[in-house]
Amino acid sequence: MSEIIRNRRVEEDRWQTLPADATDVPAGPVIVPLALWRTRRDERIARREPLGVWLKPDDEPGDVAADLEHLTIVAVQFPKWGDGRGYSTATLLRRRHGWRGELRAFGDLGRDHVFMLARVGFDSIGLADRHDPHEALAAFNDFSLRYQGAVDDGEPLFRKRAAGVSLQ
Repeated sequence: MSEIIRNRRVEEDRWQTLPADATDVPAGPVIVPLALWRTRRDERIARREPLGVWLKPDDEPGDVAADLEHLTIVAVQFPKWGDGRGYSTATLLRRRHGWRGELRAFGDLGRDHVFMLARVGFDSIGLADRHDPHEALAAFNDFSLRYQGAVDDGEPLFRKRAAGVSLQ
């Protein structure tokens, strides 16, 4: 079993993430690609097992919005180091579609991504195999002030300063 960062701790990953070309769905907690979810949705719901769906960077988050009540986890793939479309997907799932369940980032991710992944609403992160999740935990404390508003704190720094909020 692999390790993930979940809720700012390293733990064993209980989920199996199926590849994009998967056609069969094994028993147990499985995260299936959106294309497979579309064809096997009713069967997966009838199993009454933990359900998960993962989205590619070009998948529309709204395509799972109507099914969120059936899902335990939504995962977003980051297929290569510089592809940041998953940040927008996470923001849309949290803000526009109201997803409150586990939101996972996985793929070609490392320590440099961790802080911003948390800012946009990811609460679990599957790093690339070449990165140590224990070392990556330090990234949550890299910055004490954040200029922009985000899912984790909607108020930008300039508004906090204008309101006289202590920034210490």
